[in-house]
Amino acid sequence: MSDTATRAVASSKAAPSGSAHVETAQAETAPSGPVTGSDGADTTGAACIGGAESLDDAARAGISDASRQDWDAWQVYFETTALLTARIEERLKHHGCSLMDYQLLLLLYSAPEHRMRMGELAHRLIFSPSRLSYQIGVLGKRGWVERRRVECDGRGFEAVLTAEGLRAFRALRPAHARDVQELFFSALQDDDATRLADLMRRVGGLLG
Repeated sequence: MSDTATRAVASSKAAPSGSAHVETAQAETAPSGPVTGSDGADTTGAACIGGAESLDDAARAGISDASRQDWDAWQVYFETTALLTARIEERLKHHGCSLMDYQLLLLLYSAPEHRMRMGELAHRLIFSPSRLSYQIGVLGKRGWVERRRVECDGRGFEAVLTAEGLRAFRALRPAHARDVQELFFSALQDDDATRLADLMRRVGGLLG
């Protein structure tokens, strides 16, 4: 590895995470030509990533196209969404309901006639057919949801929100709304919600 590339990596390690000094040091010391690792791979981009332990590590990890700030954002997103989900789940359990229970009830509540084909429901929940059948069974034992054959064509099955399930959802919704307001909406400012929704739609577009 060239002296210039060595200084670039050393500067990125010495600078505080997320600080402007990282970008400045990298810009001033970035190699003018390609840098190769021990295996001959081009690791020029990896030399500008402060989070890499070495150029070879960065190349093997395939992170040469992302900045340190990009990876910091991903880490914050991953950890925060996991924590938020856990907190929401914990609060719903106080009311005898899991987050997946609530989401299933919400989808059926919002669907025409409070019913939805099993395939569509599994797609919306990102569930396998077996997992959805289990979840429907759990709510069925409470009398909240029924699994019925589709009446219009006699093919396939659908999940239907019962009258008891409708009452249960309406009872759960105010407390859940307060929790989301406290744990999520209260942190948003100005047009944060609009920009966040746009970002998530773009990510969703990539995922198909």
